[in-house]
Amino acid sequence: MFQLEEKIWFWALLVIPVILVLFLMLQLWKRSAQNKFANQAILKRLSPNKSVFKSVLKIIVLCLAFASLVIALVNPKIGSKLETIKREGVDIVFAIDVSKSMLAEDIAPNRLEKSKQLVTQIINNLASDRVGIIAYAGKAFPQLPITTDYASAKMFLQNMNTDMLSSQGTAINEAIELAKTYYDDDQQTNRVLVIISDGEDHSEAAASVAEEASKEGIRIFTIGVGDVKGGPIPIKRNGVILNYKKDRQGETVITKLNEDTLIDIAKEANGAYINGRTTDKVVDEIRDILNKMDKTEFEAKQFADFQDQFQWFLGLAVLLLFIDIFLLERKTAWLKKLNLFNENL
Repeated sequence: MFQLEEKIWFWALLVIPVILVLFLMLQLWKRSAQNKFANQAILKRLSPNKSVFKSVLKIIVLCLAFASLVIALVNPKIGSKLETIKREGVDIVFAIDVSKSMLAEDIAPNRLEKSKQLVTQIINNLASDRVGIIAYAGKAFPQLPITTDYASAKMFLQNMNTDMLSSQGTAINEAIELAKTYYDDDQQTNRVLVIISDGEDHSEAAASVAEEASKEGIRIFTIGVGDVKGGPIPIKRNGVILNYKKDRQGETVITKLNEDTLIDIAKEANGAYINGRTTDKVVDEIRDILNKMDKTEFEAKQFADFQDQFQWFLGLAVLLLFIDIFLLERKTAWLKKLNLFNENL
């Protein structure tokens, strides 16, 4: 099997016709200038060792070297073997609260950053499960569809912030409704929704929506981040606290971890509530939960174990460049004997 890794570099081959055209124009200009100076017979006497063939050979070698370098950049690969990969796992969707209350620092460094740390560590302990990410505040927004690309998942995760959604508030029911669309009905895997939040739910409909999700085979596990005693919501600029969020009466807003809401949601969807204060404890509990679930095969495909071949073309390019360097435009003894293009006549 054959594969080209970076096909875009093939566009660089368009440089070769440009080089050839410029070379041809240069040769025509040289000949025109020489004819103005003297006729061909006199020029041959003045430059008896000048080789037309050498000039042509040099440009051909240079173009071949450039073409080899381009092919090396394309990096052709040859498949050496075929393997069948079967994946078994669970579809896990992480719904992360990005409302302003998640900026409270009653858990270090703050609730949102703690949520990111928890999800990152959970992903690091997964094997072949698929993951998806949802961000929600007053509305829910799909951040990453179901995938096995854990690196992309963690990249999207780190970019999440409280400014990514203009609609503020906390509507957990929106996140559950959106999560339902993440799972593929054609691939009946175990479906898990992990909600990471401080439990402040402004919709008051999350429990009933969670019950509906349970009927569709979705188990919901909730992780509470924050402190039941609560904390203020800092307003920062360049990392410096300027003030704290206040209500209409001018009083500092204190946001508290509402575990009861999260417990009710998990209970309605055949799941469990986990306090997110200790990262290792959360990771261990989620791992135990996933290990007890039946793994469903959701992907089986053949692929080739490709091996890079760019080094051969890179070596050829270097060799051709060395040849070009040592190819002088003067006739050599062996070239005189060959008398290519009847240059000695």
